[in-house]
Amino acid sequence: MTSDENVPRVVSASREIAAGGERIFELIADPMRQSDWDGNDNLASAPGGQRIRAVGDVFTMTLTGGSVRDNHVVEFDEGRVVAWKPAEPGHTPPGHLWRWVLEPVDSSRTHVTHTYDWSELTDETRLARARGTTADMLQASLERLAAIAERE
Repeated sequence: MTSDENVPRVVSASREIAAGGERIFELIADPMRQSDWDGNDNLASAPGGQRIRAVGDVFTMTLTGGSVRDNHVVEFDEGRVVAWKPAEPGHTPPGHLWRWVLEPVDSSRTHVTHTYDWSELTDETRLARARGTTADMLQASLERLAAIAERE
């Protein structure tokens, strides 16, 4: 039996990527590119022209199941940090957050941390999915992101 007390509500994965932070950040901050590296196999597509530029931005993403999410940007530092809270269109975010933190190692290497935080999630219909989001899934996103950033 698994109770919520035994399931971490914040999961993270990190790795060093052999690419500059600017290149990596562009792949994250352009929602149209996110489905290319999504290790959760949850993101299907996003319209172009939604590049994240500031806290308060909202970008729209279609999930693989066909539903649409408005993603409300709650943290932003160009080239270094971006985080958003997804919500159904027209609704307040229920409290889970996706965060990316980039730390330069040198001009051609960047330490990247991807975090999923559902510690404030209030929508009980999303709890099972939240519990199932693991550090391995986040690591898969990092691996795919690295493959693209190191190739381009």
